[in-house]
Amino acid sequence: MGKAGRVLKAVMEKYGISQGKLAAVMNIGSSNVYRWANEVRDPTSETVIAIIKALEAINPDAAAEFRSRYVDDSEA
Repeated sequence: MGKAGRVLKAVMEKYGISQGKLAAVMNIGSSNVYRWANEVRDPTSETVIAIIKALEAINPDAAAEFRSRYVDDSEA
């Protein structure tokens, strides 16, 4: 699957953000976050933006790292 899930999982682990916490801030079910983080399903581009906004609300550093790593071509 895609890069977004790999990066999301790594960032969530590094900053101690649970799937449930991210899901709550995004107002979605935690199963959606599970699917992205475990590369079962790729988030849409609109969802990636929502993930960044939610991460910013939880931890701005996590959001910045997610954005940076997601955009960085060397992570592909």
